[in-house]
Amino acid sequence: MSDEVRPGFVRVRLDLSYDGTEFSGWAKQAGGRRTVQGEIEDALRTVTRSRETYELTVAGRTDAGVHARGQVAHVDLPREVWVEHHAKLLKRLAGRLPKDVRVWALREAPGGFNARFSAVWRRYAYRVTDNPGGVDPLLRGHVLWHDWPLDVDVMNEAAGRLLGEHDFAAYCKRREGATTIRTLQELSLVRGDDGIVTATVRADAFCHNMVRSLIGALLFVGDGHRGPEWPGKVLAAGVRDSAVHVVRPHGLTLEEVGYPADELLAARSKEARNRRTLPGAGCC
Repeated sequence: MSDEVRPGFVRVRLDLSYDGTEFSGWAKQAGGRRTVQGEIEDALRTVTRSRETYELTVAGRTDAGVHARGQVAHVDLPREVWVEHHAKLLKRLAGRLPKDVRVWALREAPGGFNARFSAVWRRYAYRVTDNPGGVDPLLRGHVLWHDWPLDVDVMNEAAGRLLGEHDFAAYCKRREGATTIRTLQELSLVRGDDGIVTATVRADAFCHNMVRSLIGALLFVGDGHRGPEWPGKVLAAGVRDSAVHVVRPHGLTLEEVGYPADELLAARSKEARNRRTLPGAGCC
């Protein structure tokens, strides 16, 4: 698959954020459900007065209820549309988009850029509080309440055993034909002065439900229901464990997407499309 832009088109990078509360996820769906992709594509078609809908490619599809602060997407626009509208496109989108999604930057992407395949990492944050009084009402749409006291140190001990390249099948919802091998680059938890525990989760990519399953396992460790070795044992077993709960989506936010230097974008995009296997794993 080539990332060459069609003749007469310009690839445009969009940096955006959204509150996922009222969205049925990023991706367009049948049945008229409200999605982030649908809202932006509709707005883009309207403000450029285009008959055609120009489809967005996103760095990471988020599930229903998941938020994003640093999402990245790209769209290929006819050059004449870009030339005519780019100077005022950002402000016009702000006037057309609903208040729970914003596009912050629009710019012509460098050669070889693909919002999804050129990314080298995605960083999420999951926020949870164990305050016995519950969640601050002003934060209720972004913080999970866990009604057991959490030991952050023991959660970090357990998290350290999950780092590196592994088959995360035990923490993913399988999709036909998709690999579950990922490189988990960071998994750490910090309790803030406000008592909120923020988990930072960074990987080259994530499979479906991976972050929320990892957090579910760590919460069981933090509240004493399992020992710090348990999440690692689940990972090694390679199968879903019914004790690993997929925590609710509202505590999860995509914070940032990382890309290599411009001259490495095309190579990274090609590399990311290769199906991965672990060393020693059998073929096919």
